[in-house]
Amino acid sequence: MEYEINSYKPGKIICVGMNYKSHISEQDGRFPDKPVLFCKANSCIIKNKDEIIYPDEVKELDYEVELAVIIGKTMKNIKSCDAIDYVYGYTIINDVTARDIQSSESQWFRAKSFDTFGPIGPRIIPADKIKNPQNLKLRSYVNGELRQDSDTNDMIFKIFDLVSFISFSMTLEAGDLIATGTPAGVGLFMEKKSLLKPGDEIICEIEHIGKLINKVICLR
Repeated sequence: MEYEINSYKPGKIICVGMNYKSHISEQDGRFPDKPVLFCKANSCIIKNKDEIIYPDEVKELDYEVELAVIIGKTMKNIKSCDAIDYVYGYTIINDVTARDIQSSESQWFRAKSFDTFGPIGPRIIPADKIKNPQNLKLRSYVNGELRQDSDTNDMIFKIFDLVSFISFSMTLEAGDLIATGTPAGVGLFMEKKSLLKPGDEIICEIEHIGKLINKVICLR
């Protein structure tokens, strides 16, 4: 099975929160014992160069560069050592988040799932083309300013451990997407809070995959 990024739309979007040591350190320093999972609605997906819409009710909009894993075939109860056999490839996802809604509600789903809050791209790289997905540089920029600068080896729960862990809870199917977490440098936790505003351009970059570029617009 092959996926072209322009026609690809995930089935399930399963996200991992608090999965980078640096991101934990910029918050409260409490490391999770198990992966923290949440979902995004697949209706939030947009592609490279598409626009992120700033919703009327949102006051604090943020960015999160993440490595996304795309499942290639149905898997259930698969051990970590075998998980690579079920991974089709990798892309970038910007886990756009309404921070004010995230902090005011007891769940994250709505804050993460507004339309256009899931940019992915710019392309899908097959798994066999990336020698070690656990050693990839990832960065984000807002209007050319470097915000996040890290490496996937900073993950607390590693990629194939995550894929396996999720498969023991639910059946993963071809086309499902797992967002593996974001490093330090999000707007909310900068020394001087620096969230997104209409007109901002966000670049999410991961080594060997490319640059995902999206601009924030306001419809009101």
